[in-house]
Amino acid sequence: MKAKPVILVVDDQPQNIELLEAYLVPQGYEILKAEDGEAALKTIAENTVDLVLLDVMMPKIDGFEVCRRIKGDERLRNIPVVMITVLSAKEDRIKGIEAGAEDFISKPIDKGEVLARIKMLLRQKELTSSLTHAYDNIARLTNIGENILKTFDPLNFDFKSKIDGIVAQIIRQKSDMTDQPQIVLVSILNEKQKYEWYRYEFALKRVERLEFFDAITLTLPKPTNSRLIFYNEPVMEELPFQSFVERLRGYNIVPRNMVAYMSKDLSIFAINYAREVNAYDAAVLNSIVMQTLFLQSLSSQIKETEDAFEYTVLSLARASEVNDEDTGKHVVRVGLYCALLAKRLNAPPAFVDAIRIQAMLHDVGTLHIPSSLLKKRDAFSAAEWLIMKQHTLFGAKIIGDHPRFNIAKTIAFTHHERWDGTGYPQGLYKENIPLEGRISAIADIYDALRNPRIYKVAFDHKTVCEILTNGDGRTMPNHFDPSVLKAFTDLSSKFEEIYETYNG
Repeated sequence: MKAKPVILVVDDQPQNIELLEAYLVPQGYEILKAEDGEAALKTIAENTVDLVLLDVMMPKIDGFEVCRRIKGDERLRNIPVVMITVLSAKEDRIKGIEAGAEDFISKPIDKGEVLARIKMLLRQKELTSSLTHAYDNIARLTNIGENILKTFDPLNFDFKSKIDGIVAQIIRQKSDMTDQPQIVLVSILNEKQKYEWYRYEFALKRVERLEFFDAITLTLPKPTNSRLIFYNEPVMEELPFQSFVERLRGYNIVPRNMVAYMSKDLSIFAINYAREVNAYDAAVLNSIVMQTLFLQSLSSQIKETEDAFEYTVLSLARASEVNDEDTGKHVVRVGLYCALLAKRLNAPPAFVDAIRIQAMLHDVGTLHIPSSLLKKRDAFSAAEWLIMKQHTLFGAKIIGDHPRFNIAKTIAFTHHERWDGTGYPQGLYKENIPLEGRISAIADIYDALRNPRIYKVAFDHKTVCEILTNGDGRTMPNHFDPSVLKAFTDLSSKFEEIYETYNG
């Protein structure tokens, strides 16, 4: 049931308090009493008060000063103050208005007048509170939206975790947060087309999520024109809500009011605000849910685009190995090696993921190299070697200048550069070689040595590690960035694991 409006009556004459009490209590108002200004200020500080009937002439602190103090307190200033006085002088009314009083009642008190004025002022206070709630909710929505966008990672979007974060921002965490619900229930349709139900409450200084082990059957009808509903008592006890309410009581949830968003995939029930709920609350919940669902949809689309991008890269990389019996597994392994090394070198996650995909294009330039040369079993002549080296230039040209392929282009162009400056095509030296080129150099050579080719046999992992760290005359450790080589030696077992996994 809706709580009774609380009226504080302040008068130093007990008979006046008793008279007002006799008028107000039968009308459903709860009365608090104070006989002087100090007692009034103490009472209003310790209780929830909806309106103050304040006598002007009082000992210690007069009514004007009490009114000024109420209106000077940000927490109390929206409480209507009605000044009761026998004074009719214009100056006294001006003084009361300057103190912030909303209205005046003259003695002797007329019952009809006082009831009408109280009803009007409480209605005005309710409208003002609704407007204040709306502004507060707009600010809260803006804050929630900013936080959602700050943490939005489309490629690692966890819908359930996002729901957790949203609930943490809307659920009541302090007793004075009357604009927020005490309990939130969430129903999510999972990949198995079954509903998962969760109950959220704030306890032990944190938001707790509890799982319902048997699904609640929704008996609330879905709105005709909207997925949103909001209800207050006594509607919660009436059919067709009775069954739903009774089911919730089995979980020790006694709903006094509720705002809900309901759909097939997601339903959220915000239960037991510390006041009546209204359309503003429904709009807030709807906005939050819409933001989340939009980001979920956007994340899915981005993931699909990223999957298509990776598939396209892999397809092009496989085309570059048309003359290789490895059927593209070499390029996949090189990408995985590069990501492993980049992560070990504390590269940003975006770089790690990008190099995993784009390193697969390291040899795309071989599309322009004659197949007879790629399949040659004997050593290259000087002229043939010059042609073969051109694949780095061809690779950069094929990939082009799109910003999304910057890493791929750099790798295609520099993965044969050497730390000591003896590589090609430019003979870059040490840090002049981009990091992705230094990483892909060792990744490519490791896999090339492990893999059988027309012109060579495969080496086992131990032999390859020995070649890379100690050299064999053709491949030497000073060809590699020492930090990248160190990362390789630390991760060599992982390299072997990747090779064995992707070599079947």
